[in-house]
Parts: sequence; structure tokens; C-alpha cells
Amino acid sequence: MSNSADSPQGPVRRTFRHPARVLTAAVFALAGLIFVTSANTAKGTNIRTDSSLLKLSDLIQQRSNKNAQLDETTAAVRDDIDALVRRDDGSTEAEEARLKELERAGGTTKLTGRSVSVTLNDAPPNATANPGYPDPQPNDLVIHQQDLQAVVNALWQGGARGIQVMDQRLISTSAVRCVGNTLILQGRVYSPPYKITAVGDPGRLKQALNDSPAISNYLLYVKAYGLGWKVDEHEAVTLPGYSGTVDLHYAEPVE
Repeated sequence: MSNSADSPQGPVRRTFRHPARVLTAAVFALAGLIFVTSANTAKGTNIRTDSSLLKLSDLIQQRSNKNAQLDETTAAVRDDIDALVRRDDGSTEAEEARLKELERAGGTTKLTGRSVSVTLNDAPPNATANPGYPDPQPNDLVIHQQDLQAVVNALWQGGARGIQVMDQRLISTSAVRCVGNTLILQGRVYSPPYKITAVGDPGRLKQALNDSPAISNYLLYVKAYGLGWKVDEHEAVTLPGYSGTVDLHYAEPVE
């Protein structure tokens, strides 16, 4: 609608004889439309509160906590089964030794020894480029999946006997995956900072980190934008045994 200063001069046509009645009808029509829209949106729920509507992040965290509880239950049941098997299987000492060796290789038993830990973190919220570097893009300031994979791969290359990411032991089928700025590992969700611990010879492990081209590239971002990078050596650390399922899931061709 234009104001009177912008309108052409001339008589104003009086289109409506009863503006009050028309306005009242319009208000009731609009109210009815709002009520119908609200009913369709709510679907029987109270739309004045979101207490019953979990945010996606809350739902993800809830499922992550549930998976952690199930992992603990699975580990306890597995210990009971292993104890019964050892008591009743009648295997020889050589067979028992072979079984223990396979358990150690599979990562299902605890592992203690000297270790190196690596901690990676996003840049501070107010991070800016250090002198001589271009202004950062959003992706320059967060940890990516390839950064975590580079550390894990370098530690394996350095002769790690076992690796733990956050509070979970890795095995041969473990996948380190990131969605957004969160890590998803074996059904559980983690936020930075991310800590990776490897049991092995500290000298070889640290040398492998230094020799990795992917990590060298990551360290450029550490220098430019302040991403977190910390390497620590420990005399004695105990990694937990893997407690999740070992079932393989794979695609099958459609016939």
C-alpha cells in the first residue's frame, strides 16, 4: 500500500459501505485458518512446549549412551561365556596358549605397556589466521575424519600393539568416521578434543607421526589457525579390550 504523498490526486472511491463488518469477518477467517494450521502441525501434541520433542543432537546422544550401556552388558556376558568355555572345553595347554594369542591379536583383551597419546582439537571459536596465512574458512578450523585417520594409520605404521580412540579399543573392523564436527565410533558419538592412545615403543611411534605426510599437512593448519595438537609419552597405560560385537555387515548384490 502506498501513502498519500505517492498517490495520484483525485477522488477516492468508497468501495465498502460497512468496513467494520468486513474487518470482523476477516479477523474470524484468519483465526480459523491459524487454528486449522496449528492442528495440522501439532498432530495432537502440545506445540506450546518442546519438552516432548527431542532435538536431533539430544536423540543422537541418547542413542550413544544406550550403545555404551549395551557394550558394557555385552562385555560382562562375554566374560561369563569365556569363563565357562575355559572351564568345560577340555582344551590342551597349547590350544589355550593359541587362543590367548588370538585374543591379544584381535584386541579383545586388555593391553598394558608404554604408550604415546595424541590429542587433536578444533581451533578456538575466535581463531584468526597467523601472519602470512590467508583468512580461514570454516573447514579450516575443525578436525576432519582424515586427520584422525592419519594419526591412527601412522601409529599402526609405527608398530603399535594396540590403539584406543577416546575410550574405545580399535580392532581390524573398526571405522573412524566423522559427521559434521563429531566422531562416530562403533555406534557412539564423541565431540572434540579427540584423544588417541597407542601402546608400543614410544620412539618408533613418535617417529612414525613425524614421518607421516598427512600429519605434516595437518600441522600446517595447527601453525596457521591454532588447531590443537599434543603428543604425550606414558610409561604404563592399560588399554581396555574391545567389548563390542564382531559381526560383519556387508552389502549383497540384488538378484
